[in-house]
Amino acid sequence: MAASDRRLEGTESNRTLIIVVAIAAAVVIAVVFGVLMWAVSSGPTGEAALQGAFRPGSPEFEKDKQNIVLDTPEGWEGKRALGDLTMSLKTTVRNLTGKTLSGLEIKGSVVDYEGKPVKEKTLVFIPTKQPELAANKTMQVNMMLDGMKDTDPRANIKMEVTGFKFKN
Repeated sequence: MAASDRRLEGTESNRTLIIVVAIAAAVVIAVVFGVLMWAVSSGPTGEAALQGAFRPGSPEFEKDKQNIVLDTPEGWEGKRALGDLTMSLKTTVRNLTGKTLSGLEIKGSVVDYEGKPVKEKTLVFIPTKQPELAANKTMQVNMMLDGMKDTDPRANIKMEVTGFKFKN
């Protein structure tokens, strides 16, 4: 066997090794990207409803809701690789009730020009994000609304308290 034959065999095996490593790396990158996309699309997690909470219409809700203040929400729109739009909403909650909140449920929505919801989501932030919110304290709340289309009218964003309960 001549020296040039050995070099050709070595070059072929190196080339095969490089191709195998490149394919393996591409598969790993695709899996990581898929997991990240899934994590981003699922958004913040929370219970569907806060059990035992004061709700709109109850006297306790109407009395204390005015002292659970949400700052004007901020929103960021983004386009995903899946082709849909996501809207990230953020606001600050201020507990001015004089009592410790042990449960807080907030609904975020994107509304059209008539004020009708295009997309909305309700999440429980206390106790899922933090165990409680003491009197005269604040916390940041974030949520992601996804699955909107470019053609959906998006005139405004809203966030509102839909349920709360106090520490006993």
